[in-house]
Amino acid sequence: MSPLAHRTRIKICGLTREQDVDAAVEAGADAVGFVLYPKSPRFVEAARAAELARRLPPFVTPVLLFVNETPERVRDACGQVPAAMLQFHGDETPAHCAQASAGRPYLRAARIPLDPSASFDLLEFAADHSRATALLLDAHVEGYGGAGKTFPWSRLPPSASFHAVLSGGLTPANVGDGITQVRPRFRTLAVDVSSGVESDKGIKDAGKIHRFVAAVRAADALLARSPNVQLPPA
Repeated sequence: MSPLAHRTRIKICGLTREQDVDAAVEAGADAVGFVLYPKSPRFVEAARAAELARRLPPFVTPVLLFVNETPERVRDACGQVPAAMLQFHGDETPAHCAQASAGRPYLRAARIPLDPSASFDLLEFAADHSRATALLLDAHVEGYGGAGKTFPWSRLPPSASFHAVLSGGLTPANVGDGITQVRPRFRTLAVDVSSGVESDKGIKDAGKIHRFVAAVRAADALLARSPNVQLPPA
């Protein structure tokens, strides 16, 4: 298998400051996320997201995160950040995602229950949202967003054909384990981090961002040497 197949894409989410955008780019992030959900402590207005996105060099993708937003407001925000990918993180139906995205690529969050007795069929969810570029796998907690919680990775199906983005409680300390355990289950795997690289809500720590990226690259190197490696379930 080509070494490129083992390159995990990285998104740093919940950016609110210029220095945090610069730190993510310097560390080697592939995408940065801006939260356009007013109830989030990491909320930024679309105009602020546009201002921050203008700092990005070519091939680093801005991602606009919405929660149950109207298609009109989604399209207005997209007009201000023309190069953005979208992320729907609420209760949006497939039809709503299609209407709001208006042909733009988007991620759809799949909220994985923390309670082992709670039922959730990820494969059915993926079939319903087949137009999404990838499913973002996050912990299902009260409200929206993973709240820094890691869901049981063992609950994921053993094999799925879609692109996945692992999120929810990732840190420099556990992202390597997440990649080695989850990567073999999906077509490709990316990772998404927010609180795990913060010093406070909405305030990123450049050192943590660099350590997170280094941990991802170490896991990629491990998988390149031993593609079938899997650690015990979390």
